[in-house]
Amino acid sequence: MRLSHSLAPVSAAVVLLIALPYEARPYARGGTGEWHARVVDGPPHARVTDGRRASREPFGAECRTGVDGSRVVAYCHNPYADTDRVRLHIECERWWDIDTDGPPAEAGPARTVRLSGRCWQEVRSTWVSHERRR
Repeated sequence: MRLSHSLAPVSAAVVLLIALPYEARPYARGGTGEWHARVVDGPPHARVTDGRRASREPFGAECRTGVDGSRVVAYCHNPYADTDRVRLHIECERWWDIDTDGPPAEAGPARTVRLSGRCWQEVRSTWVSHERRR
């Protein structure tokens, strides 16, 4: 069976799109720039805007989190000129264990801050939120 000349390019495009790994697809990109020592990750969190038009200037510290047993440590480095107010959030595995939202820390330009926290037992997920200092 021969495909017509008008269907061949469309068929080739569909086959290539299906063959691409999920991470390589354009709509799968994004994320928080976090890595984890153990696969402990919550749902992806979108940055919430206050309704104003988003700035075109780059912003946001790059944060790396690690989990060791019940302890969590995050290092956030801000390579940009604006100060980023970062906060560590920890969700614990046990229902009786208290989830924590750490105090905000200001990651100034070219600065690295260390955030830490813990659960009594296992950690379910952890993430860092960002806020532009006004």
